[in-house]
Amino acid sequence: MRTSLITCIALLFVLAPDFSFADTKEDRKWRRIAHPIIREYCTECHNAVDKKAGLDLIEFYYVPSVISRGETWRHIVDLVKNNEMPPHGSKPMSQADKDSFIYIINHVLDNALQDPDPGPSMIRRLSHREYSYTIKDLTGVDFNAMSYFPKEGSGGEGFDNQSGVLFTTPLTMERYYMAADSIVRELRNDPERWDDLVSVDYSPGIFRHFANWVTSWFSDDPPRWSKPVRRAEEAILPFATKAFRGFLDGEDRSDLMSFFEKLYFDGLWKEDDGFDDAIATVYKRILVSPIFLYRSEINQPIHKPYKISNVELATRLSYLLWSSMPDDTLFDVAYREDLHNPEVLNREVLRMMRNPKFSRFSQSFATQWLGVEESLNTPKADKELFPEFTDDVRQAMREEVVRYFHHVFSEEKDLLELIDSDYTLLNEDLARHYEVPDVSGDAFRKVNVAGQGRGGVLGMGAVLAATSLPNRTSPVLRGQWVLEQILGTPPPPPPPDVPELSEEGEGGHDELDLRTLLEKHRSSPNCAGCHKKMDPIGFAMENFDAVGKWRNYYRGEATINTSAIMENGQMIDGPLELRQALSEEKELFARNFVRKMLSYALGRGVGFTDSPTVKELTDTLLQNDFDSEEMMLALVNSYPFRYRRSDMTELYIKEYRR
Repeated sequence: MRTSLITCIALLFVLAPDFSFADTKEDRKWRRIAHPIIREYCTECHNAVDKKAGLDLIEFYYVPSVISRGETWRHIVDLVKNNEMPPHGSKPMSQADKDSFIYIINHVLDNALQDPDPGPSMIRRLSHREYSYTIKDLTGVDFNAMSYFPKEGSGGEGFDNQSGVLFTTPLTMERYYMAADSIVRELRNDPERWDDLVSVDYSPGIFRHFANWVTSWFSDDPPRWSKPVRRAEEAILPFATKAFRGFLDGEDRSDLMSFFEKLYFDGLWKEDDGFDDAIATVYKRILVSPIFLYRSEINQPIHKPYKISNVELATRLSYLLWSSMPDDTLFDVAYREDLHNPEVLNREVLRMMRNPKFSRFSQSFATQWLGVEESLNTPKADKELFPEFTDDVRQAMREEVVRYFHHVFSEEKDLLELIDSDYTLLNEDLARHYEVPDVSGDAFRKVNVAGQGRGGVLGMGAVLAATSLPNRTSPVLRGQWVLEQILGTPPPPPPPDVPELSEEGEGGHDELDLRTLLEKHRSSPNCAGCHKKMDPIGFAMENFDAVGKWRNYYRGEATINTSAIMENGQMIDGPLELRQALSEEKELFARNFVRKMLSYALGRGVGFTDSPTVKELTDTLLQNDFDSEEMMLALVNSYPFRYRRSDMTELYIKEYRR
């Protein structure tokens, strides 16, 4: 019964953090003012059934629910101010109701931003990617966790390191035990690597064997002596300190050494390799410990936000830049200096960004931000229609994404080149696929591709294949991708009564009729709003086929028409003019990129209370000519990256148990 009660309490706090389930004075004020206006002017479209723009406004019953969608409500205020809502043809809102509606929304949202909020801080399991890199840095063993462990999803802004999706199933836990055994066995099979980790040895001499034999005549308890324990400490405690990413407390030290003593003195001391066998088993225990598998931080019993410790900040920093644990230098800085000091923190960030391990950031962030990882792992292109889309080409496409992003971020330091440039990084396989001449060999190198209509991420095969259907291109998917991943302005979901656009079109698998079909689809008032944003972008990218190859004709028959009118009335024709048009949307791109980076750094979704941080980082990009280094320094110095607030669920469960 006690366990059930604790579980219920925990669920309440998880589902409604910060007591948001309580009906407060602010909640009642919100409903008293806002709900009558919503019912009179808004529910004709924004109700539980129609949910136009994906919104049922009546479901916003409590103030925390309004704050959680704060950016949406700010947008609603703008629409009401500009007389765009209620829409033409609906009952117009009286001036008194308009003033009241705008007042209560701004009142709720402004109050939410009065005090800085670092957002929720939840214990977070290592993602599979982070597990692999951590094992590599801890032991030197290359372990492919991505293929060995059960597949994990993505959350927040689309990344696999988000705390809300890093569940631990029984199968995952079973695999952790098997992985620990496999990793330690590989270490034991490599004497040089094992000696690096376990630089001490011990073997009882003949006199110790004789003494133990004598002792066994007078006692049934296994004999114990101190020398092997002292030797084992020299190997176990440093390893555990690195694995646990922090200083061991007395209880942790005692548990590990007691475990070693039990293993060794209960019989392993008699074996030739007993000392190493006992240490190896302790290492396995460390690798399946929750302290290793989870990134946790001290949960102080206070309600106000507070600075995380130096060691915790070092861990946040290393998993952002390296997807792994802190190295000895960073750990030493966290111990001897104040890592919260901007001078110290910036020095370490720059040092780590110049380390080869910083390429892991590009490998992890770039493919997930661009949404190409799944399509590269499991290609959807029809093999009969596109036999040239081989495994070698797909792997080269992945490398192009990672290497190009890393080059821009670390060398050029101008993030606008992610949208538009005249070069990319190619090897021979990918150059042949793109029909770029004079590139030979497996090595990737910087190549000018302006003559091939490429440059920036929009011309990359990985992106173009991910935004296509198995048998043809999809202007809708490509337009939607640009709006979501580049500009951060995703179109709302279609109303439930709007029919799906047929993937086949009226003429079967015929791209010749695709533009006509989309124009017909766009003629519907319910569809026009979204498609006039998406379709022009997709039409401008039609020179690229479903696997990213350049073409001027549909199946050699009709010339491809890439001209289009953007939503703002700007005429564009082809991918070059599209990239130039997108490059002018600097503020949208900066804000979206910042949101992605902040979500990746914090391991959670970005909410309304993060908007001051998003604005600060966006301003940093705009004011520093999109300098990636300046943006990264501003990110790690930001309030939510260096502060946390306590998990009230954990604190109240502890209080209940007392």
